Amino acid sequence: MDFPILWMKIAVVLVGLLATVPIMLFVERRGSALMQDRLGPNRIGPFGLLQAALDVVKFLFKEDRALRHTNQAYFTLAPWIAVVPAFMTFAVIPFASSMDWDGRHVSFQIANLDVGILYCFAIASLGVYGIIIAGWASNNKYSLMGSLRSSAQMISYELSMGLSVIGIILSFSSLKLGDIALGQGQAFFTVFGHTIPKWGVLIQPLGFILFLISVFAETNRLPFDLPEGESELVAGYHLEYGSMKFALFFMAEYINMAVASALVTTLFFGGWQMLPGFPYLHHVLFGSAEFQTQEIARVGFEALSFLSKIAFFMWLFVWVRWTIPRFRFDQLMHFGWKVMFPLSLLNVVLTAYLVMKGVL
Repeated sequence: MDFPILWMKIAVVLVGLLATVPIMLFVERRGSALMQDRLGPNRIGPFGLLQAALDVVKFLFKEDRALRHTNQAYFTLAPWIAVVPAFMTFAVIPFASSMDWDGRHVSFQIANLDVGILYCFAIASLGVYGIIIAGWASNNKYSLMGSLRSSAQMISYELSMGLSVIGIILSFSSLKLGDIALGQGQAFFTVFGHTIPKWGVLIQPLGFILFLISVFAETNRLPFDLPEGESELVAGYHLEYGSMKFALFFMAEYINMAVASALVTTLFFGGWQMLPGFPYLHHVLFGSAEFQTQEIARVGFEALSFLSKIAFFMWLFVWVRWTIPRFRFDQLMHFGWKVMFPLSLLNVVLTAYLVMKGVL
């Protein structure tokens, strides 16, 4: 692979993920204010847009106290263990289809691994170690309880999440996320002369619901934010953290949300496949242009479609947070093992049967 192009793709992904954090800070505050009939941030900058930027400045310059009762080495390492896997997971997610540029084949994906889905799950599961180490190294009973909750929660829901995507793997016969996104551009059926694409949500509706619920649990978002549990654990695993160490945990949560939204989009909503109306718009605006310009415009429309789908699911995270109350811990475990897990197994069996019969 051409290394300048590789580094450009890495830079684009890193900048995009980092930009997600202040944007979602603003959206979360404005969204909660909208749902509660409040104004939200409206003082600093137009419409309060600079509030998130000043929060970043505050975290950067806030005093980082060395707490004597903590295990300093692991206490410092834990936030990095949480945030680094969040960045790494996006490496295998395609955000547009490939194109030919100046005699070179360019794919809009950092690494097109043969086991892309397995890579995502393997790297994403490492983030829980940051939470566990943070709770233990804090030498605080509330932090330790939060980290223990997190480990139990993630183990319980990772199983259902992994099983929920087996139906997609069986349907498209590939572990490559690029192949899965490409396969969802195939025609599924026709209604009144309009072709309906083979999006994962249409061929795996139960798998989509199970995966989406598991994603909420894996990212520790309401109603599954038991590791933080402000009402009973004060702040959970990051109770003793402040300054940039706390900001890293904060950053990891929002980046995990972005990666999870990208995975939902890639597996169930066509990935970079254009939204309805975009192919027509592309033809009208660039149909008479030279081939290279058409290709650049096509990639632009695909990337815009991909980002639009991610933005919808990011907003869904905020919407659910301010709509559904938190579960009790026993309800969380009951739901994971006695509802999610059996349904995930049922979905695998049904999908295997339909694939064998040639329906999917």
